[in-house]
Amino acid sequence: MRFKLIVFDWDGTLMDSESKIVACIQAAFDDLGEPVPGREAARNVIGLGLEEAMAELWPEANPTQWSLVADRYRYYFLGADQTPSVLFPGARELVDWLLEQDYLLAVATGKSRHGLDVALDGAGLADRFHTTRCADETFSKPHPEMLLQIMDELGVGGADTLMVGDTEYDMKMASNAGTSALAVCYGVHERQRLLVQNPLGCLETLAEMRPWLERSLTI
Repeated sequence: MRFKLIVFDWDGTLMDSESKIVACIQAAFDDLGEPVPGREAARNVIGLGLEEAMAELWPEANPTQWSLVADRYRYYFLGADQTPSVLFPGARELVDWLLEQDYLLAVATGKSRHGLDVALDGAGLADRFHTTRCADETFSKPHPEMLLQIMDELGVGGADTLMVGDTEYDMKMASNAGTSALAVCYGVHERQRLLVQNPLGCLETLAEMRPWLERSLTI
């Protein structure tokens, strides 16, 4: 299993941004005078596109209301909320090692383009990925379009592509796109929920990915 392309989710996989996302979701609903989602409910939608996440949290609302709460979320996430987001331990080192091994690297995320660009710049990883796709550019996960566009742009087939993520939405997107998936269980969705989607493995830390890839070459 020598993959040519490795596609990472961002939030909950490379960056520890859960607390910030939850805080911004809760502040957005509070601003509109609506019931504030609990922490678990807010965590559960991390990985979806922003308006899809708001629809999941507020199913009785209409598209105009989802857009309003999404706008308040952006207000907090892109400036007003100062909750820090940091790379998970070993993320930078792993990305650099993968580049040294001549893997193509990409990001497929539920973030907006502006949000991802800000995060990449802040983390110092903007030049590390060959391409990226965001939820405001194509369909939200678990629709396969993000992965299909990435593979098409880089000229890599599904058999040579590995999707790495922390949610069932990542796993389902990989299945829908005909690629392999590798789960990380330190993010949003718990291990059992990820294993139901039949990933190739479920890592406890990013540091485990290098030996996992090296072992896969000998299988």
